[in-house]
Amino acid sequence: MPLSDVPPLRHDTSEANISRALDEFIGYLGSENVILSTDERLARSDTPWSPAPQSQIAALIVLPASTSEVSAIMKICSRRQIPVTAYCGGTSFHGALTATHIDAVVQPAVGWEELNAALASQDLFFPPDPGPGAQIGGMIAMNCSGTNAYRHGTMKVWVASVTLVLADGSVVKTRHRPRKSAAGYDLTSLIVGSEGTLGLVTEAVLKVTSAPDNLHVAVATFPSTDAAVKTAVSLIGSGLPLDAIELIDEPSIGAINQSGLSSRQWREIPTLFLKFSGSEQMVQNQLEITRGAAGRNQCDSFEVSSDKDEIGVIWSARKVVGRSLNALKKDPTDLFLHADAAVPISRLASIIEEAYKVVTDAGLFCSNVGHVGDGNFHAAIVCSKSQEETARQIIAHIQRRAVQLEGTITGEHGIGLELRDSLVYELGENAVDMMRRIKLAQDPQCLLNPDKVIRLESEFL
Repeated sequence: MPLSDVPPLRHDTSEANISRALDEFIGYLGSENVILSTDERLARSDTPWSPAPQSQIAALIVLPASTSEVSAIMKICSRRQIPVTAYCGGTSFHGALTATHIDAVVQPAVGWEELNAALASQDLFFPPDPGPGAQIGGMIAMNCSGTNAYRHGTMKVWVASVTLVLADGSVVKTRHRPRKSAAGYDLTSLIVGSEGTLGLVTEAVLKVTSAPDNLHVAVATFPSTDAAVKTAVSLIGSGLPLDAIELIDEPSIGAINQSGLSSRQWREIPTLFLKFSGSEQMVQNQLEITRGAAGRNQCDSFEVSSDKDEIGVIWSARKVVGRSLNALKKDPTDLFLHADAAVPISRLASIIEEAYKVVTDAGLFCSNVGHVGDGNFHAAIVCSKSQEETARQIIAHIQRRAVQLEGTITGEHGIGLELRDSLVYELGENAVDMMRRIKLAQDPQCLLNPDKVIRLESEFL
């Protein structure tokens, strides 16, 4: 459906309507499960990564503890035409999970780290590994990935089914628990990556697999980012089943050292972080081939470890890059902006080189990090508020270049509000119109995360 054909949204967020809804929520959930505190509402609306203006702070927060309570809340909101945004980390869904039949049944506030800690006693493993603290509900909403995606794929690969509540309060289970199914439309895949715009996930059946055996990591340093990327491209082309291939460039390594978030100081030089697992012979063969590929690209040093504690220290450095870059802000008004582009592997070196040049030519700080094993990289800019317009134009340029190179504007972080028009640039009007028809069919009042992913009116209400 073209945007011009969408009827005006008719939400009722008047003080009187919110007050009457509040009475209903308290009557159903109890006052202890309804939050009105300004500080707590702000904490769930505004983050260092995604600041929100005062006008977009939630009017109130409700804390459901079951699918039936979410359903009741949505029925009230549907009747009263009140828009709703799910915040997984802010709910009181208890972290319940069961792991049997090589799958795990979880509620959305279970963290992936918590899940893997529980699975470890059964020698099982859930591969998606986004940033520390991420929870299953948000991971499903965003179709997250992480460092393990090169070998194991993104979140969509590991979700067997979900239970969700629709905008009118209806409850849907998309599948039972088979490893595969050809029964009807693939509703599970429709929900994974929908950013909370089609339903509120209250339970998920996740696939799990055997824990990695004989885990090793390697840290390879290079004289230039180009040499590191060429090594990664060579390894990808070889078909080696490495677990992960991650790039951290010199400015990013410097940010890690400056932040103190890693227990180790790192040489400030472009670095590949690599992960291996399998039989002893398989891992040694992979290491030999990797060391050779690195050597052919002027590798400066090649460090290998199989010690569990040391692996934790090494890999945690990759995990704190985002927070380290954000810590470079010198003033509360400074900005941390980044492009989350992904391109075919053959185009990776050229776009990283171009991104670095266009940012530094503008006199801005630039870092490039990413999951280079699957062509996904993050060009990050830390700048002052006065430089925001220039920085955003550069980020938009990098995203457009990714599309021109047959890639995507976002490999893992999603569309949200800011990339809606870029989505049209990438996929075209017809594809976005199809998404809009799906949205309006499932949520005709546009109550769930309204105006995210696709425009529903010219300006956000």
